[in-house]
Amino acid sequence: MSSNIRTAMLPGSFDPPTLGHVDIIERSARLYDRLYVVIADNVNKSYLFTPEERLAMLKEILGGHGNIEVVTHSGLVVDFARTHRVGVMIRGVRALADFGYEFELAMTNKQLYPGLEVLFLPTSPKYFLLRSSAIKEMAAFGADITSMVPPLVADIMKRRIRAHQKQA
Repeated sequence: MSSNIRTAMLPGSFDPPTLGHVDIIERSARLYDRLYVVIADNVNKSYLFTPEERLAMLKEILGGHGNIEVVTHSGLVVDFARTHRVGVMIRGVRALADFGYEFELAMTNKQLYPGLEVLFLPTSPKYFLLRSSAIKEMAAFGADITSMVPPLVADIMKRRIRAHQKQA
């Protein structure tokens, strides 16, 4: 089964979904007939939100886009690409350090699935400094994160952090 060059995927952990993520997703959706936003589980990361919670948030945030499908996937993203005939994997990059890591990952994925092209899409300048891990840390200390994440995510994070603080 051959891949479809008009179908792309944008995998990530999206924990939490940021305005930078939304920007890359929406820009990517304008380039392809179909875009899968694949919430991947990375065993090396600890998460604030479950895959199901991230799925629900992204579905609500991206609900107005007819060509975007948000899904969860545990396992190799190239397996998802192969199964769904995805022709292009999009990776957002913020800086040279991101590019080095993403390039190595792209070469590994290309070995596993030669039919998959990888497109590196630079972040918009206004989202250059957004990192999910930094946003989680700032939110834990009570910082205003409303300029960094969609309103839905900011509300959910506030409630989650309050609940964690009450348990501690």
